[in-house]
Amino acid sequence: MRMQFHQLMDACIFAVSFWLAYEFRASTFFLETFNRPNIPPFETIFWYYVILIPISPLILEAQGFYDRPLISPRRHTFWALLKGCFFISIGLTLALFFAKLIIARSVPIWFGVVSFLLVYFKEELLVLAVKRKVGQSPSRRFLLVGTPGETGDLRAEIRARPESGVEIIAELDLNHTNLDQFVVRLHEHSVNGVILSTRHTHFDRAEAVVKACEIEGVEAWLVADFFKTEISRTRLDDFYGRPVLVFRSTPETSWQGMVKQGVDLIGAFLLLLVLTVFPVLPLIALLVKLTSPGPVFFRQSRSGLNGSPFTIYKFRTMVTNAEQIKHELEAMNEMRGPVFKVTKDPRITPIGKWLRKFSVDELPQLLNVLMGEMSLVGPRPLPVDEIRRISDLAHRRRLSVKPGLTCLWQVSGRNQILDFKDWVRLDLEYIDNWSLWLDFKILLRTIPAVFGGTGAK
Repeated sequence: MRMQFHQLMDACIFAVSFWLAYEFRASTFFLETFNRPNIPPFETIFWYYVILIPISPLILEAQGFYDRPLISPRRHTFWALLKGCFFISIGLTLALFFAKLIIARSVPIWFGVVSFLLVYFKEELLVLAVKRKVGQSPSRRFLLVGTPGETGDLRAEIRARPESGVEIIAELDLNHTNLDQFVVRLHEHSVNGVILSTRHTHFDRAEAVVKACEIEGVEAWLVADFFKTEISRTRLDDFYGRPVLVFRSTPETSWQGMVKQGVDLIGAFLLLLVLTVFPVLPLIALLVKLTSPGPVFFRQSRSGLNGSPFTIYKFRTMVTNAEQIKHELEAMNEMRGPVFKVTKDPRITPIGKWLRKFSVDELPQLLNVLMGEMSLVGPRPLPVDEIRRISDLAHRRRLSVKPGLTCLWQVSGRNQILDFKDWVRLDLEYIDNWSLWLDFKILLRTIPAVFGGTGAK
């Protein structure tokens, strides 16, 4: 959540920086001082301005700007921010150049300089505020309650971070201390709060401690690491007024998720519009219809988000009875696992070989994206019957996000991957490391993969 807040702040700073750079270059002072011609009105580059706002924080994220601690050496902040602003300025320059927009070259340069100074100034203010808060706040006295096995690591971590202002005055083993003894110790040490770890302690005892703190007016911090999860991230939420712990092993819903949905809808709509107007889709449909008997489109039930079935659309690349004779080709399957892949599949039509080679048969799935059943980037949806044959339950986690047109498997030499476990490993790598920047990189890598003909088997 902290990273998303910082990204939002930085997006606003980049927006202001670009406007300042433009206004300074267009100002009368600049024109008279440097005797330079005027520049086009701001409206001509407005859309680049709008796109720049969400893209800039993503480039900073790719440089590791948000991975560092808030209080870290200045050189780490300096270099990460410098590289990010440099790449953003270069990207803006290239975008304006390829769009053939005549604009002063100094605008992207001034933009890079101003954005660097403003973001760096913001970081310095935040660090100063944190240091002042820690410096002015007196050390808070806490009682650490739990079993020795549970509180040992927590105690060591608290002592290693004196800047938190938390001081452990005493520790109590809850299994060998009754409530009356706890209240006595509470009074003896005049603590500001109680840190309670109950991973392996009965909840009735923990509840009694919390109620005692409630009566005394003392803060009680419950360390909510009841379960040692390896993947899930834990957060606190509210459910009809009841506090709940949420264990999430998928990307958290955030502004990036909303941007992803917007990019999916707008991107799918624009691509369908362009491919229809030019007209790529009608031409392919005509080729499919003229070269083999049967329908133009192939429809199949695939497993979508959380395994929910939906109908996927593709240009037909096989004979009409392909599904009926699939069982006769099981011995030719080249993939280990529940999926079925054959390099020289006899069911493929002549035009189908070309369509599959360049992944053109997948284009109708833009309709699925437009209907919200798929995303531009995400694990490829598998047929429902193949999902049912998955024996390793951990492999089903690839269903925890919306399926997509392309993913890491598509851009990582999928024709050389012969084990379903490796396929799933790439999908889970995508899920665990998801960001808008990762989606953008995958989309860029998909372009040469498609034009290079490393398509489906």
